[in-house]
Amino acid sequence: MTGQSNIDIVLVHYPVVNKIGEIIGSAVTNLDLHDIARAGKTYGVDNYYIVTPYEDQQKLVTEILEHWQKGHGARYNPARKEALELVQLADSLEEVISQITEKRGEKPLLLTTSAKNQEKTLSYSDVRAKVKGKEPILLLFGTAHGLAPQVMEMTEYSLPPVGGNTDYNHLSVRSAVSIILDRLLGV
Repeated sequence: MTGQSNIDIVLVHYPVVNKIGEIIGSAVTNLDLHDIARAGKTYGVDNYYIVTPYEDQQKLVTEILEHWQKGHGARYNPARKEALELVQLADSLEEVISQITEKRGEKPLLLTTSAKNQEKTLSYSDVRAKVKGKEPILLLFGTAHGLAPQVMEMTEYSLPPVGGNTDYNHLSVRSAVSIILDRLLGV
């Protein structure tokens, strides 16, 4: 596949759940910014949104992006600059959906990801067929221990969990994003 796709990705830092199921906000990590942007650029996603309502976290994201897009990092590593141009910062998931709807002229199909099986699951082959169409698709990834129930409920479908041949299923979100993008957009 060449060029841009009809897929956007979002990494949600609020609302997510902790290991006992409480709704929390999680911290943005430098590695998630860089690695997911690089995967997104490799597979041709349109935008990579970071959702956090917290001012200190937004400031951190802005400082990192400025370093790699305008500062010494831009000159030192132009490829990283190019990948990080995908990153958009938003206060809420609703803001992301609104931006995509305005840009594309229709609301995106919302697809969650989870390490656990969900009721409304759409297969990778079904989503690949949708990717070939024009319908905008927003892939939602959660931090901490996953997306909060209210986020899961607002989406149409979930993708099947990423898994291997063992019962261990605790991938980093960066790894899960890369695997899922490859399953949907890889050659």
